[in-house]
Amino acid sequence: MRLSGHPDARFVGFVHVKVASRVYRLPVEAAPLRSDDGSTLKPGFFAEAGDRFGILVDSEAPDGVQRDTITRASADAALHISRKLLN
Repeated sequence: MRLSGHPDARFVGFVHVKVASRVYRLPVEAAPLRSDDGSTLKPGFFAEAGDRFGILVDSEAPDGVQRDTITRASADAALHISRKLLN
């Protein structure tokens, strides 16, 4: 499963986000935020074309920072999905 398209990314697991009566299963991926070409990725929730959502964490960050990123991104995902679903 390749979400961010980063060649060094690895799948970490899933987070379940409940919005209204539906539960969304968001994949979590860890990758270095800086690539060899100098571009950077932003950690947190991301939405791709259609209804593809996910969470990206910094693979070089400590576990506590990764957990905080997942917690924040889960809240961002719930807000994003609820706006899309309920509006």
